[in-house]
Amino acid sequence: KRSQKDYSLSFKLQLVEEIESGQLNRLDAHLKYGIQARSTITQWLRKYGTFDWENLSITTMTKTPEQRIIELEAKVKLLEKQKARAEHLAERADKKVIIFDMLVDMAEKEYDIQIRKNYTPELSKTSKKNTKKQ
Repeated sequence: KRSQKDYSLSFKLQLVEEIESGQLNRLDAHLKYGIQARSTITQWLRKYGTFDWENLSITTMTKTPEQRIIELEAKVKLLEKQKARAEHLAERADKKVIIFDMLVDMAEKEYDIQIRKNYTPELSKTSKKNTKKQ
């Protein structure tokens, strides 16, 4: 039979992190690691976790300025990648528009027809007759 004192602090912290990150729930942790009492895990969560059991809310651990800088640098890199991808897609779309316009121009010239939307087709002979009668 083990007591809470038999578990190392690093083990307790690792278990709490696994539960808080959603990798395990309390019952899974109890079964996986063979912890005798379920209340032991609850006590560790209260003692070492980020959940504020008094106010029933999650508290954010304060980060050092160095940690915050690293986090922000990672965000900047991600945003730069996203921006580069968006620019690439925009450039590609522009090229497609140019090619499409060229194809429409060629089709209009080749078949002597107007394709673009602003074109109003000539009235056919039957529709001309119908408009004259009205």
